Amino acid sequence: MRDGRAARTTREQPLTTNYQLLTRIAVAVALLVTATACSPSNRPRTQRLSIATGPTGGVYYPYGGGIAKVITQYLPNTEATAEVTAASIDNLKFLRDGKSDIAFTLTDTLAEAVKGTGAFADGAVTVRALAVLYVSYTQIVATTSSGAASVGDLKGKAVSTGTPGGGGEPIAFRVLETAGLNRDTDIRRQGLSPAQAADAMKDGKLDAFFWTGGLPTAAILDLSHTPGVSIRLLPSAAYIDAMNRKYGDGLYTRVVIPTGTYPGVSEDVPVVGVGNVLVVSASMPDQLAYDITKLLFDKQKELAAVHPEAENLEIETAVTGSPAPFHPGAERYYRERGVMK
Repeated sequence: MRDGRAARTTREQPLTTNYQLLTRIAVAVALLVTATACSPSNRPRTQRLSIATGPTGGVYYPYGGGIAKVITQYLPNTEATAEVTAASIDNLKFLRDGKSDIAFTLTDTLAEAVKGTGAFADGAVTVRALAVLYVSYTQIVATTSSGAASVGDLKGKAVSTGTPGGGGEPIAFRVLETAGLNRDTDIRRQGLSPAQAADAMKDGKLDAFFWTGGLPTAAILDLSHTPGVSIRLLPSAAYIDAMNRKYGDGLYTRVVIPTGTYPGVSEDVPVVGVGNVLVVSASMPDQLAYDITKLLFDKQKELAAVHPEAENLEIETAVTGSPAPFHPGAERYYRERGVMK
């Protein structure tokens, strides 16, 4: 009997050894599969988005930075970056050339881009709107020492009409033209960003500058707090009807810069207003366009903490006034909210 038991034990040992070996192999395979699944090459690829904004000292850049922040924070596997640019004209060309994915633009610039006229005579831009964000104010800032109290008083003065490539420069040209001033011969014209213009004004090298943007504009706010510098804002609303007749009905509206917007502004100033649109490439996937549009409203408080103009985004006005058609993804969001059929 002892020999029989010993024989059985000897025969069972290979079975146990084989079972342990198979178990170890299974565990090793499971670990390998897990490691492979978690390796960087198998993770979802991060999509990177470029947001074309505007110059520092304006509104587009901080607003765009806020949008980049919420996209990166709340959309999985997506990173967005706000890029400093000259603004509207360049922004739309960047979209056209595939160098940006999202862009801020003025509505009058967008109208020319869609039609392929003006700065876009070399080729129309196929873009889609996500939202009409807010209205920009044509702010004509003059030093009180310049003696200028109206646009006509700028004759012979050193004046910045804004950066070439931005949407504010064409508006400055149109205001000057409507006021009867030749931009090339009646003023000593410079092409500066708001921050550069403010610095030049502090140094006494500039009498006035044009800037079309939201309220408040950081560069003007900084200038108005500068000791020894006193500013006034020049009205321009009287030119709206003539500008609309020549350049497109409804492009420009009457808006008022309220008293106290900047130190030294002691009365309401009626000026030319123009809308701002957030646009994207027409090739953007519908779901991504939907998600970004939804974020604008879901995270509006976070965006307003970056710049107060974000408070002016309203669901009813976001869908009106864009010269470009809306992206299908944005349309889906607005249909869900009941503001677009």
